[in-house]
Amino acid sequence: MPYAPAGFFCDRLIRERERRDGEGSLNKPLRFNGQDYNVLKQEYHKKKTLFEDESFPATVESLGFKELGHKSNKVKNIVWKRPKEICENPQFIVGGASRTDICQGDLGDCWLLAAIACLTLNEKLLYRVVPQEQSFSEAYSGIFHFQFWRYGDWVDVVIDDRIPTFNNQLVFTKSAERNEFWSALLEKAYAKLHGSYEALKGGNTTEAMEDFTGGVTEFYEMKEAPKQLYNIMKKAVARGSLMGCSIDSLVPARFETRTTTGLVKGHAYSVTAVEECKASQQKETKVRLVRLRNPWGQVEWNGSWSDNSKEWATLAKGEKEKLQHQSAEDGEFWMSFEDFKKNYTKIEICNLTPDALEDDKLHKWTVSVNEGRWVRGCSAGGCRNYPETFWTNPQYRLRLLEEDDDAEENEAGCTFVVALMQKNRRKERKLGANLFTIGFAIYEVPKEMHGNKQHLQKDFFLTNTSKARCKSYINLRELSQRFRLAAGEYVIVPSTYEPHQEGEFILRVFSEKKNTSEEIENRIEADHPVPAPASAGEESEEDQHFRTIFQEIAGDEMEITANELKNVLNRVISKHKDLNTEGFSLECCRSMIALMDMDGTGRLNLQEFRHLWNKIKQWQGIFKHYNADQYGSINSYEMRNAVNDAGFRLNNQLYDIITMRYANESMNIDFDSFISCLVRLEAMFRAFQAFDQDGDGTIRLSVLEWLQLTMYA
Repeated sequence: MPYAPAGFFCDRLIRERERRDGEGSLNKPLRFNGQDYNVLKQEYHKKKTLFEDESFPATVESLGFKELGHKSNKVKNIVWKRPKEICENPQFIVGGASRTDICQGDLGDCWLLAAIACLTLNEKLLYRVVPQEQSFSEAYSGIFHFQFWRYGDWVDVVIDDRIPTFNNQLVFTKSAERNEFWSALLEKAYAKLHGSYEALKGGNTTEAMEDFTGGVTEFYEMKEAPKQLYNIMKKAVARGSLMGCSIDSLVPARFETRTTTGLVKGHAYSVTAVEECKASQQKETKVRLVRLRNPWGQVEWNGSWSDNSKEWATLAKGEKEKLQHQSAEDGEFWMSFEDFKKNYTKIEICNLTPDALEDDKLHKWTVSVNEGRWVRGCSAGGCRNYPETFWTNPQYRLRLLEEDDDAEENEAGCTFVVALMQKNRRKERKLGANLFTIGFAIYEVPKEMHGNKQHLQKDFFLTNTSKARCKSYINLRELSQRFRLAAGEYVIVPSTYEPHQEGEFILRVFSEKKNTSEEIENRIEADHPVPAPASAGEESEEDQHFRTIFQEIAGDEMEITANELKNVLNRVISKHKDLNTEGFSLECCRSMIALMDMDGTGRLNLQEFRHLWNKIKQWQGIFKHYNADQYGSINSYEMRNAVNDAGFRLNNQLYDIITMRYANESMNIDFDSFISCLVRLEAMFRAFQAFDQDGDGTIRLSVLEWLQLTMYA
C-alpha cells in the first residue's frame, strides 16, 4: 500500500513556516543542508584548520553516478586539490569577473557556463550569486559560498575549495587566468545543489539563468514571433529583463562563423537597448532600433545603422546623444528592428522578479508563486485527453484585476506570463528520473462562480473548453508562455501529459498589472451527519439480525470489545457479496471503538454500536454509488467525491495523504479501507473540535495530549 513518510509532510510544513518568517528571500536565503557560512567560517578560522564539507565530500559520489561513477575509468586519476596546492597566489576574482573567466572543461555543462558568461554582463546580479567578500587571504579557512534561486526560494550553498584536478590541472570549469577560481568554485556549488558534477551534464542556458536570477524566461522563434514583439522587447528593457538572441546554424561545423554582414552564426548576443527615433528632420518618420552586444568585445554588424553607416547622418544631435551612439570596435552596435528580425532566428527574454531589481525607476512585473504536487491516484490526472482524471489535477484561481496601460480598444486586456516548472528532476537523475512532459490549460470562470473557491468538478471540464493553453506539452524543466486575456477570473490547470506521474512543481504568474493567483483549496470542515437511530418498530430484517448477533457475542454485559466487534461486523458484511473486502481488521475495529466509545471503557454498548452501524450503512451507500465497475472497490481519483459526500471538505494535500495511506498498488480503495479512512477522519475532526474551545480553527497541545490523541485514534 502506498505510504508517504511522515517526515515528508513535516519537512513541507517546516518549509512553509520558514517562508512565513521571511526565510528564502534574497536578504534572508535558506541555508542549504542547514550550513551557515559565517558560523562555519568563524569556527574553522578559530580552530586554524581548513573546512572539509562532509555533505559534499571529495569522493567519487560527488563526481557522479554513471560516466563519472565508481566504474568509470575517467575518475581513477582525479585528485581533489585546494587552489593553494594548484598554483601560487590563488585569487578569487582577478580584475573583475568577465566571460573570459569561464573556460569549459571535461563536462557537458556549456549551458551553465553560457549563463555564467551572460551574468557577468550585469554586475549587480552577478554579485548576488557570487558574494564578493571572499578571498584566499583574509581569514582564509577553505570555505566559500554562493547563492542560487531554487523553486521559489533563494538558498545559500556552502562548499570547501577542494576541486577535481588531473595532472595538477582543473578537470572542469577553469579561468583563462590560471590563478583565478571564482568560476570553478561557482560550478562546484551548483553541482552540490544538484547532487553531483555529472548531474550538470546537458541542459538549457535559461535553466541556469533562472537559477541565478529567479526570473522567468520566454522563447520566441523569429519566424513565429508575435506582431507586438517590438513592444514586448521595449517593455522588457524597461523592466530590467535580460535578453539574448542568436542565429541558428544548420551545419554544426559552421558554428561561430562570421557572415558577410559581420554577424556570427551559432553565437549568443545580448540585447542592451530598444529605442525609437526620428530618422529625418524633414519627415516625421520614426525608426525602431535595437542595440546588441557581441560578448567577444569585437566583430560587429556592418549593415544599416552600424557604427559608421550613412543613416546616422540623418539624425539630429539630440537623437544621437539619446542613443549614446559611438563609433568603436567594442562589440556593441545598433541595427534596425526589421534587420534584427531578418537576421536573427531566436530571442530569449529572462523577466526578473521585483526582488531582483533594485532600481525603483523600472516598471516591475507583479509576480505570484504557487507550489504544487502531482500524486499518483489522486492529483496526477494527466492532460485533457483523460477526462475521467484531468479534473483532479491541482487547480489555481487567477484573478486579473487591471488592464494594461497601452491596451487599445481592439486589443484591451491583461498581459501575463505563465511558467510551469517541474522540481528536482535533475537532482534525481541518478535514480532514473527523467523530465516529464508537462503543460497547462486556462479556463474562464463563469461570473456566477466568481469568489467560489471550490475545486472545479469533472462536469465543468466536460462542458467547457479552455480559454487559453500552452502551445504544446513538452519535456523541459520549465514551460512558459505569454497571454493576453480580459480582466476577470480564470483557473489554471497544470498537468503532466500522461496521468499517474508523480512530481512536484512550481507555478508562477508574471503580469504587467496586478494579479492574484492561489491554489483552489476547499475550506477544511466536517458536517458530522448523525443518522437517527431506527426505533424498534422500524427495525429491518438486517437490523434484527445484527441485534441478535450482538446479544450472542456481548452476553450479559451487553458490551463488546474490539475483537468481538470484528466478529460482529464481518459476519454481517460477509452477506454483501458486492463488496470487495477481506473483512475488517482488528486495528480498524479498535479505531471504530475509539470513535464511538463515549464513556471511555474501551468497549461498545448496544446504543454505541447501533450509532456506529448506522454510520457504516450510510458510508456503504456512498461506496456503492462510486463502485461503478462493480468490482467491489472505488478508484482513488473518485475518493475526493466520496469523502465529500460523507460530509468532509478537505484540501488537496489531505486528499494526497488519503490516497497514499489507503489506496492499493492499483490505485483502488476497498470497502474496509474506505470505512477505516472515514472513521479516522471523523475521530480526528471530533477530537480537534473538542480541543478548539473558542472555535478559531487552531489548538495548542502538550506532548502528552498529542500522544494520547493520536495513539488512541
